[in-house]
Amino acid sequence: MGQAPPGLYQPPGTKKTYITDPVLAPQPPTLQQKSGYPSSGPTSSTPAFRPEDELEHLTKKMLYDMENPPSDEYFGRCARCGENVVGEGTGCTAMDQVFHVKCFTCITCKSKLRGQPFYAVEKKAYCEPCYINTLEKCSVCEEPIMEKILRATGKAYHPHCFTCVMCHRSLDGIPFTVDAGGNIHCIEDFHKKFAPRCSVCKEPIMPAPGQEETVRIVALDRDFHVQCYRCEDCGGLLSEGDNQGCYPLDGHILCKTCNSARIQALTAKASTDL
Repeated sequence: MGQAPPGLYQPPGTKKTYITDPVLAPQPPTLQQKSGYPSSGPTSSTPAFRPEDELEHLTKKMLYDMENPPSDEYFGRCARCGENVVGEGTGCTAMDQVFHVKCFTCITCKSKLRGQPFYAVEKKAYCEPCYINTLEKCSVCEEPIMEKILRATGKAYHPHCFTCVMCHRSLDGIPFTVDAGGNIHCIEDFHKKFAPRCSVCKEPIMPAPGQEETVRIVALDRDFHVQCYRCEDCGGLLSEGDNQGCYPLDGHILCKTCNSARIQALTAKASTDL
């Protein structure tokens, strides 16, 4: 009787067998040397496995398992080790895959995860402590950022930790600016802190609500709001109207008319003193 060609299975007997049957189960094929001719005899050395040989072996093993199911308690192939998961209580399912209980472990510390909370990242399972160690830490509180992460000024923050240093309001989704020391401010508080102050009302000269720019008037090395830039004698605006323009005298901010009046008064006083 002739031998079966290389790479084929010996036909099984009439009795249905399973791989759990130690005697009658047909054996899966072993990896053989790929060749166009039958072997003529023993070789002096074992041929090295090639990737295509391994792929062919795994394909045949999968087809074999499909045609010869191991038992009624066969649950699939372990996603970690590639072996069959057979028997009640030996396997578990996670991330839409089947694992041996002993194989379903944290990818980092190898602790068993069956019945334990775990985190799945790109089909890899982490126990909670190892997952937390992979997370970025908030640059303010230095705690791991478990959910939403906010990035600003090249750093990572919890949204509730990214706040103005003055009013402590969360700046998540709100315009902000940074001072020379790296401190974060909302726009309003930044202007309050660093904007020049009006020499008349002493309030900061800053944009109106909803505006990004403002107008500052500088005269005699002093800063003024537009509305505060007035003649010290008559109170008229010096930025508009008939009295437009500043005519200072002895450090006083005056319109042209009041400047002339003061000069006349000083001249008259000087004549009287003489």
